[in-house]
Amino acid sequence: MAREPRREHRGEREESEFIDKLVHINRVAKVVKGGRRFGFAALVVVGDQKGRVGFGHGKAREVPEAIRKATDAAKRNLTRVPLREGRTLHHDVYGRHGAGKVQLRAAPAGTGIIAGGPMRAVFESLGMQDIVAKSLGSSNPYNMVRATFDALKNQDSPRSVAARRSIKVSTLQARRREEGVEATAE
Repeated sequence: MAREPRREHRGEREESEFIDKLVHINRVAKVVKGGRRFGFAALVVVGDQKGRVGFGHGKAREVPEAIRKATDAAKRNLTRVPLREGRTLHHDVYGRHGAGKVQLRAAPAGTGIIAGGPMRAVFESLGMQDIVAKSLGSSNPYNMVRATFDALKNQDSPRSVAARRSIKVSTLQARRREEGVEATAE
């Protein structure tokens, strides 16, 4: 008589498909009669390294609890990002949130991730291997992460462009090659 696998193990395996990166911890103090009460806010980025990524924010009195809350929030709002060849963006894109402005550029194979702290965590969780990114505005990690997600949300794949125009992907890419040949001929 064979036993069924225990459900806890399946749950653990399911969670292991995501990697989470702690981007920032903020400590805040509330002054009360007896002294100061400290609280912590955590910013976490979660991804499956196959094109899905999300971020979350959690607050608690203890750091581990804040990180757990942020991780749960990040897993709830995952977004899928189309990647070219599973390693870079399809085209250059710009994103902003508040004063945080970021510019993301597609890069050839072997470039690596050239990006600052909060943006690097997003790209590593996403599974991106080649990208050049520049933060142009605020260095606040919350705004940088949100601006990066805004840029990734504006990313279009050839498949979505072809669907929007009601043509085949091969036709779209053939037109692109023809335009490139004409531009070099002139």
